[in-house]
Amino acid sequence: MRLLHTADWHIGQTLNGWSREAEHRAFLAHLGEILVAEHVDALLVSGDVFDGLNPSGEAQRLLYAALAGYLRANPALQIVLTAGNHDPAQRLEAPEAVLRELGVHVLGTLARGAEGVDLARHLIPLRDGFGQVRAQVLALPFLRQADLPGLRLGAEDGTEGAVTAALRALLSETVTRAQALAGAVPLVAMAHLTCAGGLESAGAERRILIGGDHAVPPDVFPAALGYVALGHLHKPQSLDGGRVRYSGSPFPLSASEIGYDHGVTLLDLATDAAPRHIPLPRPVPVLRLPAQGTAPLPAILAALEALPRADTPRAEGPFLYLALAADRPVTEITAALDAALEPLPVRLAGLTITRPETAAPSAAPPQGLTQTSPEALFAAAFRDLHGTDPEPRHFSAFRDALSEV
Repeated sequence: MRLLHTADWHIGQTLNGWSREAEHRAFLAHLGEILVAEHVDALLVSGDVFDGLNPSGEAQRLLYAALAGYLRANPALQIVLTAGNHDPAQRLEAPEAVLRELGVHVLGTLARGAEGVDLARHLIPLRDGFGQVRAQVLALPFLRQADLPGLRLGAEDGTEGAVTAALRALLSETVTRAQALAGAVPLVAMAHLTCAGGLESAGAERRILIGGDHAVPPDVFPAALGYVALGHLHKPQSLDGGRVRYSGSPFPLSASEIGYDHGVTLLDLATDAAPRHIPLPRPVPVLRLPAQGTAPLPAILAALEALPRADTPRAEGPFLYLALAADRPVTEITAALDAALEPLPVRLAGLTITRPETAAPSAAPPQGLTQTSPEALFAAAFRDLHGTDPEPRHFSAFRDALSEV
């Protein structure tokens, strides 16, 4: 029995207005090849399928076309797809009546019954190619405050936060019931949250705050769970000895993810082998200048000039993040960058301009205009805004403007 764990597709994402549809198409096509080559029995997608709560029609068509293609290539493939914090949970579930007939299970919201979590819905048997149940997956979408009963009570012994205590109680009770139903077959879980000890990616992952808590320890997942397929953190990484794992996103979704080894995770339940990371090719290069820290404009312009020229339409070119240290007015920096980028087949994904810290004033500010002058006030404002002193041409422009007042 082979499971393929993936998450955080973020279909529909844009970078600085540039579409990433081509990258998603390439990833989804390559994922289909992996499913066939590795003889995968079940595909687990642990949340953040879409990038926003109102995905476009094209984003939705892209998802459903990919799922249809996977099932054409392998009609016995089972797919379990859960919602993340970015997903429109109810919209994701809307076509479930049709999808379930095809072997696709979609869990957008947490369903409850008289005994707690509705296991008739959330506990899904996974079958091998002969139709035998070889595993059970407890598929949990992103949980919100209302999904955690007793949250207001907090931890009974006061040793951990209210969210951790409530989630631990929910999982303990639910997994105990699920284990009784699963019997001797392995029990796998899916969830979308932040575990303490996991490396977060600045600029792409929203901090999930419930009741003021941000991360929960991996041991909230009971030991009866043989594997926990997590989504939300974009770097592939394992916790709790590999039992709890983030498969990561399929390609960089922010500048902080450029160095990640993006991929998917293959889990073979028929052996005791550890989960195997399968790297994914990067559909489009994502660059940062400089690679670390910041650089002044002349250094950035020289680096741009050194970029290889490719006969590629800009809409298909690499994404580029720039991080500059201000050595002149911001307006001059942006104008120079616009001119330098114009002939290059690159897409600007992000621009940060860091001004140097200005020194504390050595004297108290003037109490009135009799103690200063318009030019002195202009110079002080210029330094506050740009982090550098005005040049003679700036004073000249100021004087021209002042003469017209």
